[in-house]
Amino acid sequence: MFSTLERIKELAQKKGYSLQKVAEDLGFSVNYLYTLKEKVPKSDRLQELADYFNVSTDYLLGRTDNPNIAKDDETAIIDGKVIDLREAAANTMLFDGRPLDEDDIDFITAVLSAHFKSKEK
Repeated sequence: MFSTLERIKELAQKKGYSLQKVAEDLGFSVNYLYTLKEKVPKSDRLQELADYFNVSTDYLLGRTDNPNIAKDDETAIIDGKVIDLREAAANTMLFDGRPLDEDDIDFITAVLSAHFKSKEK
């Protein structure tokens, strides 16, 4: 089972921070962070953590592996669901089966965004 604590540890490690530092910076107790191994944080605390690490709340919850916060031009509403176009582009492969590089992902995201915006008009 995925826990929010795992993501927090991973993000803290990438920044060279201890959990103690993260907790102090946010005004949380370290014990609170450890409770996230078993439970989901309340929305206000989740948002504080996401803002602190500059990632999406969905990333912290394990709903996506894309840590980026979707921008308005990188989302579309399709059949009532908000779709992250950048994530959709990142999951695309080239014809020869290789993954796309960042430039390709940027290009495909822009094309998808333009396409869905033109359909809205």
